[in-house]
Amino acid sequence: MSVKHTVLAAAVPTVTRQAPDTLIEKVGVVLGIAAWAGTAAGVAGILITGAMMAVSMRRGESSEHMSRLGMVLVGSALVAAAGPLITFMF
Repeated sequence: MSVKHTVLAAAVPTVTRQAPDTLIEKVGVVLGIAAWAGTAAGVAGILITGAMMAVSMRRGESSEHMSRLGMVLVGSALVAAAGPLITFMF
């Protein structure tokens, strides 16, 4: 006994995702503020690490400031790359 399957052809609706304009504007403002805050935090981190290096050199102390500076620079690079990376993905 053979069973025949029939495929019904139906129009597949096209779905477009569109957020409301007010939401897009508000999210843009929040992301802009977050980007500026991240940049300011990176600059402050570099300045603070540099000041700590200068003070420890003046006192004759050795410290691991280069690793701190490296962490600050990596964090700043992540903040700087976040926007373009998300834009690329979506």
